[in-house]
Amino acid sequence: MSYLLSTLWSDDEGQDIAEYSVMLAVILVIVVGTVRLIGANAGSVFSQVGSAIQ
Repeated sequence: MSYLLSTLWSDDEGQDIAEYSVMLAVILVIVVGTVRLIGANAGSVFSQVGSAIQ
């Protein structure tokens, strides 16, 4: 049991997964923020264009 725990503790492969998950989380925050910002502006632009057409 102690051999298994020492092997898992010294294993470096898990760090790659953690780094990728942090990177993915940062990218998702940026994408969601950008979509929300563009979505709010796009809604007002479409409203203005719809009002101008009528």
